[in-house]
Amino acid sequence: LTQGPKIEEFEDAFARYVGAEYAVAVSNGTAALHLCALALNLESGQKVITTPITFAASANCVRYCGAEVVFGDIDPETYLLDINSVRSLLENAPKGTYTGIIPVDFAGRPVNMEAFRKLADEYGLWIIEDACHAPGGSFQTSNGSTSKCGSGQFADLAIFSFHPVKHIASGEGGMITTNNSSLNKRLLALRTHGIVKDESRYTNRIAFACGGENSDAYPLWYMEMQELGYNYRITDFQAALGLSQLNRAVEGVERRREIAKTYFESFQNQPFIKGQSGYIEGHAYHLYVIEVEDRKGLYEYLRNHKVYAQIHYIPCHLMPYYRSFGWNEGDRIHSESYYKHCISLPMYPTLSKEEQRYVIELVEKYYG
Repeated sequence: LTQGPKIEEFEDAFARYVGAEYAVAVSNGTAALHLCALALNLESGQKVITTPITFAASANCVRYCGAEVVFGDIDPETYLLDINSVRSLLENAPKGTYTGIIPVDFAGRPVNMEAFRKLADEYGLWIIEDACHAPGGSFQTSNGSTSKCGSGQFADLAIFSFHPVKHIASGEGGMITTNNSSLNKRLLALRTHGIVKDESRYTNRIAFACGGENSDAYPLWYMEMQELGYNYRITDFQAALGLSQLNRAVEGVERRREIAKTYFESFQNQPFIKGQSGYIEGHAYHLYVIEVEDRKGLYEYLRNHKVYAQIHYIPCHLMPYYRSFGWNEGDRIHSESYYKHCISLPMYPTLSKEEQRYVIELVEKYYG
């Protein structure tokens, strides 16, 4: 049940789904982020850039390794990490100051990873793509081809979550994808205490471990803990559930896009809308966000009518933990402005047309 055959089956199927060479299933998305940072040898004294508009785990994985998080700002049109903000941080620091970048496919909108790869290569940085919101998402590259979120075409590693609210839900769970065989092997070891078992590699060491006995005597039980790893394994029954969900993933994303198109067309010319997720090809639509004045009033009005909208997210740099490192209000103006106005409307494949119309009518009535 802990490391059964369904796990490898799920990994193989998921790798095919996103177009990556390798996939490593783990216990949750946060574990996936932590393992990525470990596999890339992130350590104390190094600095990594990420976005403030994300779930805290995107930044916390850097702190788990003792490194420093530096927040860029978002592009107010896309809500994604602004590459110009990142470039400014890099240009205004001595070369070698930064180690990596963690862009986030926020709300399901794909980051242009090709552009980030070019920037990262200029400064010798690695990239972890946080694609938790975007399985099934994609963007068009400069040559007109389609690059899927998590494909590994431009990022060193990408991560996904199978939390109950995500596209593919297995209760808890996560996945790391990559095209790098060395990173894949290291991730497999790190998720299981840093222990490896490879008969062909360790036959000579078996003799030593067995006090000089025949080196072929114990090839099946011998193993080595080569570095400090973690128990970040997923279970076989979670992988089985993930496989079942994956079989409906394409249909789910198509329905999400239909819902997004209806929201977009309904709100497109409404004067109370300051901004919205819009309708974009390749968007995976984990969330549909609108920006409005009196966000708190709308939030409470919807709840009073049994519509449970949410807020994604309080900017990470304004969390008390990150404030303790010197971050303050006013440091990332676009992220903070977005937070003051954003509200996420219901978005899930089983949302009926009648239910969505009810949500839209409530929003219109509140501002009417």
